[in-house]
Amino acid sequence: MGAYNLSSTEAQGSGLRAYLLKIYNYMTGALILTGAIAFYSAKSEALLNAMYIMQGETITGMKSLAWIVMFAPLGLVMFLSFGIQRMSLYTAQLSFWAYAALVGLSLSVIFLTFTGESIAQTLFITAGTFGGMSLYGYTTQRDLTGMGSFMFMGLIGLIIASMVNLFLKSPGLQFGLSVAGVIVFVGLTAFDTQKLKQLYVQTMGEGEGAEKIAIIGALTLYLDFINIFLNLLNFFGKRKR
Repeated sequence: MGAYNLSSTEAQGSGLRAYLLKIYNYMTGALILTGAIAFYSAKSEALLNAMYIMQGETITGMKSLAWIVMFAPLGLVMFLSFGIQRMSLYTAQLSFWAYAALVGLSLSVIFLTFTGESIAQTLFITAGTFGGMSLYGYTTQRDLTGMGSFMFMGLIGLIIASMVNLFLKSPGLQFGLSVAGVIVFVGLTAFDTQKLKQLYVQTMGEGEGAEKIAIIGALTLYLDFINIFLNLLNFFGKRKR
């Protein structure tokens, strides 16, 4: 019996590592795709002119295509989150990569606004912060459900306050939102990692269903990473003159 339990535990541990590795591979691939598209879009004069009203390298307004690119990812997130169990694995994967590509298009503006050095520095800080909190979420024995609920409420508040600031355009409020955003998404990184670990332990899923869960898990961690990066960029990003 003892040997059987040991073997079962080893199998579960091996399966969990493979499951999380698949999630991180999806997430990393999406981040690379987003970064590459953002970088090359910022270098494409034709694409920038199709999306924005440009004055030299300065964006003075947004065209219809830019608004579509901005809001289309939200639709894809909802499509994936609520419909993934009904769609084929191919459709789920295609939607995931399409989402990462659209986010890349929308983030092309950061290469026009901030120096490449400060973007790289912020990316390095983000990777370290995300990695540390994800490792904490994986290894801690503490139940992070309460923290996750609190962070989710904070996220709702952030969304509402950000919408209000679209009209107020307050630099002070924007700074406060960036501070709160870092705290919220750092906390969510640990919570989401623990939740994904627990989900595997509870389901021990395999096959297409497990692959879809991995896609949703990768999307969740991808969003945590991107939002930590964007909020930190408000602190560490050096604007081009």
